[in-house]
Amino acid sequence: MAEENDAPMKSASAWGQALAAVALVGALSGGFWVLAKTSAAESEPKPATCSDGETPAPKGKRLTGARLCEALNRPDLAALLGTPTETAKTASGSDSSIGKIATPQAQVEFETYTVTLSATYDGLPVAGSEGLLGSYARPQKVLGRPGVLYSTRTISISFRLDGGDADSGPGVPARALSVAQDPKDRGGSVDVTLWRADGAVPDDAVLLRVAERVLQTLPGWTSRG
Repeated sequence: MAEENDAPMKSASAWGQALAAVALVGALSGGFWVLAKTSAAESEPKPATCSDGETPAPKGKRLTGARLCEALNRPDLAALLGTPTETAKTASGSDSSIGKIATPQAQVEFETYTVTLSATYDGLPVAGSEGLLGSYARPQKVLGRPGVLYSTRTISISFRLDGGDADSGPGVPARALSVAQDPKDRGGSVDVTLWRADGAVPDDAVLLRVAERVLQTLPGWTSRG
């Protein structure tokens, strides 16, 4: 009788072990799936963010590099460039000047394109400046304001491994758009410049699309008159 009672107990024990094994496999599979998903998420490149070391300028005041970077480094910038799957590699803003002329600027770099947004407080009107910007410059009204579309080039800088002086020269072709800071064109400009890593000339339609979306987000843009 003892042997007959042991048989069902051994059978139940075997079933219990089997169910426990299945549950363990399921738990391990779930754990591996979560781990794989987490690892994949962590390995995906995250968009570059602007440095928050500078304080944005209040409305009606001069723009800072930080504020320009905030306006340029928008979530849909890659889509506006026609490269929606790309992620911003770098994003930065700086407050520079040429003599007494303030020239704050920002730059966002992608795999295909690099875009800069800058402001120049030189007191000069934009209309009529196409004669100073080369044979490929032409007037281009943007958001109701005078503007000029023109060609330029980046500057290529190479550093010597032996510690010698760096060499500089012309880089890749770029297209730029200069727009008056106010509708009456009383002086100063905001500029958007675009170039490609492969050296091809950027499409003007892409440049204009980016400029129209970005410029109208600058502080006081619609109210300046």
